[in-house]
Amino acid sequence: MFAGTYNASTVVEKIDFRKLQNGSDIRGVAVAGGEEAVNLTVDVAKAIGAAFAQWLADKKKESTSSALRVSIGHDSRISASSLEQAIAQGIGDTGLDVVLYGLASTPAMFNSTVTEREDLLCPADGAIMITASHLPYNRNGFKFFTNTGGLGKADISDILSRAAQIHSGSSSQGNVTSKDMKRVNYMDHYASDLVKIVQAAGGKERPLEGFHILVDAGNGAGGFFAEKVLKPLGADTTGSQFLEPDGMFPNHIPNPEDKKAMEAVTSAVLKHKADLGIIFDTDVDRSAAVDSSGRELNRNRLIALISAIVLAEHPGTTIVTDSITSDGLTEFIEKKLGGKHHRFKRGYKNVIDEGIRLNSVGEESHLAIETSGHGALKENRWLDDGAYLMVKLLIKLAAGKAAGEGEGSEVLTRLIESLEEAGFATEFRLKINESHQDVGSKTFREYGEEVLRRLEESLSSDSNLTKAPKNYEGVRVSGHGGWFLLRLSLHDPVLPLNIEAPTKDAAQKLGSFVMEVVSGFKALDVSSLQKFLT
Repeated sequence: MFAGTYNASTVVEKIDFRKLQNGSDIRGVAVAGGEEAVNLTVDVAKAIGAAFAQWLADKKKESTSSALRVSIGHDSRISASSLEQAIAQGIGDTGLDVVLYGLASTPAMFNSTVTEREDLLCPADGAIMITASHLPYNRNGFKFFTNTGGLGKADISDILSRAAQIHSGSSSQGNVTSKDMKRVNYMDHYASDLVKIVQAAGGKERPLEGFHILVDAGNGAGGFFAEKVLKPLGADTTGSQFLEPDGMFPNHIPNPEDKKAMEAVTSAVLKHKADLGIIFDTDVDRSAAVDSSGRELNRNRLIALISAIVLAEHPGTTIVTDSITSDGLTEFIEKKLGGKHHRFKRGYKNVIDEGIRLNSVGEESHLAIETSGHGALKENRWLDDGAYLMVKLLIKLAAGKAAGEGEGSEVLTRLIESLEEAGFATEFRLKINESHQDVGSKTFREYGEEVLRRLEESLSSDSNLTKAPKNYEGVRVSGHGGWFLLRLSLHDPVLPLNIEAPTKDAAQKLGSFVMEVVSGFKALDVSSLQKFLT
């Protein structure tokens, strides 16, 4: 199952635990052999496990008197088994019960905290998913859950601070004995629940009878969807590919945003004349699809499609997206579907939390979705679940066929036929050289914010440009029939620039304005934008 070997022979002498934080996740280098030194070692993982156990015990001490239980699952990465054992040992050594799920999906791990099944040792008080999403094979990391959802940035900072103390030996865990670790096949239960949802919506046992739907799992954890969800529902899954887990990802990166990955599933759909192709990322919290004509249903198209389905169920609801969605999508959601488009910051957790916040202040929102393929619905506890997102498409397919609205994927394609899409779209990543003298004593964030201020101040010099009236991230500007957004990366010294326009010429006009402003910042690498403009 796991090709390759886990090797921590080039471990750095002292680990900076703070550098393992990636927003609301933990990520690091887990396999030696590349240019980067390993910083997610088995010892580090053990300390993180003990730290999570401490954190969880503090959170739960007033709500339970029984022994706490933590479930652990992992994707197909080659370091998964070693890290699983290490983090489980760290948890077990604090006296908590540990349940090992083996190969699992991130959404399933959250669901283990809300499932009421003692035969499956559920609910778990806390859950950990060992994954680094679509990152290269040498990376790995952890996502943490309780029954209230995924942990936030502050929680991760707290856990890493505790882990650093434990790792340095300055914090004693006490005299405890490691408990036995039990293994449970939870994924069959999770898949069965998805099947039941589609059956209930379709009113029959095999609502996908007559449909040909294939899955591309990219050798990640999503292979179960073909065998344990689609087949029981009656679908023909011929042509499904890369279902076997292989942490070296020999065929393509499991990533619905990756060009090669989308070409692979598109090719399979056309070759096998399938009605629909479904693709997942490594840990199945993101997904995308391809219709029978080979048209990709990802990014803005996927958001438009899910929005059409959700707005039919909840008229007028607010759809929350990240900041780089298109103007055409706003037009589609608000003018064609009668909903409200609330464009927010990049980062799937930011988008989901904003959907939750809007509901808390009285603005109804049933969908929060990012262009990356992270999509969360209020009806599914605001969990970004790529498999559940595809279940919504399957329900619509079956309902459309039963109502005589068309065969194959026609019903889905028709839902977004009025979506206006840009003729040209591109992205540039303008890197900040933190050691450049132009940065001086500033942090890369301070320097980047200075660039954004200068850009905003310069807008009045061009009457063709209009700043977006509402914007939560960076500087978004419309003009020349298109738009651009320059923002500061959440974690890296980079200013991503997105441009969409009717033509390349119009996009170059927008890019030229940005170049005129940012070229004065000598620490900024504008070579990619410069090349585009020449």
